[in-house]
Amino acid sequence: MASKPNSSGRSDDRRIAVLLLALPLGLLAATLIVPMISAINISLRDIRVIGSDGPFAGFDNYARVLTDGTFWHALGISVVWVVGNAVVQTILALTAALVLNEKFPGVRVARVWIILTWIIPTVVVVIIWRWLLSPSGGMVNPLLIQLGIIDRPMGFFASGPAAMTSLILINSWRWFPFVAIMLLAGLQRIPNDIYEAAAVDGAGAVARFRAITWPLLQPTLLVLTVMGTLLSFNVFDIIWLLTAGGPAGGTETLPVLIYETAFKAYRMGDAAAMSVVASVLMIGLALVLLDRLAPKETGR
Repeated sequence: MASKPNSSGRSDDRRIAVLLLALPLGLLAATLIVPMISAINISLRDIRVIGSDGPFAGFDNYARVLTDGTFWHALGISVVWVVGNAVVQTILALTAALVLNEKFPGVRVARVWIILTWIIPTVVVVIIWRWLLSPSGGMVNPLLIQLGIIDRPMGFFASGPAAMTSLILINSWRWFPFVAIMLLAGLQRIPNDIYEAAAVDGAGAVARFRAITWPLLQPTLLVLTVMGTLLSFNVFDIIWLLTAGGPAGGTETLPVLIYETAFKAYRMGDAAAMSVVASVLMIGLALVLLDRLAPKETGR
């Protein structure tokens, strides 16, 4: 006779599972909920001295922020920044992942080598690119002149559009290896039998990509799109170290504006209000992306 499942054993397993999940969930709540409550509290006060409790201001900070053209300008720059990074990183990462998914001599070394640009400290990345893009002594300008693309050295950070383009390319260079590794993991999950069957039916490389690779890679792309959008929106270090939001506010994204408002203008309440508004916008954007990009179930 088969023995009956031990109900007390299942109860013990549930208790152990709850205990194991309680600590990380508690830490997650402490690192997310507590700072958010603190930010909301600060956003409702007029705080001019860091660390002090200012008088209650209600929604005056929100009204001032939402009617300030600087806030909307920074939000628009942030949108350009996020979209530019999403496009460039996706193109670079997908190309690299498709190459690394093939079998060729040294593929293992290439898979390890590509991740090196991601683990380089941000300060080192800034120093390298500041030197490479320098109008006097940098290596990029002479290379572009030799290729006939430009006829004289250009300042990559001399104007707002040029600086934003340079920042997007630098940040994409920094982060596309991480996205490529994630896409490579998604490609590795696709069975080779499907490709072999399609090849037998006469499908070429482009047809196999459109009919097999792209549809089956959609779940991975969905996660990376949502995660990449949120991470790109909150990037501060590269922008601040290279341009500090300049020239003339051409690269002043919302995180840079929040920093300047809090620690240069000493308007902590306004900065907190901007942070709360930005958090709400990011949560809303994430929900919209999840709804629009998630595969829809068709009824039978």
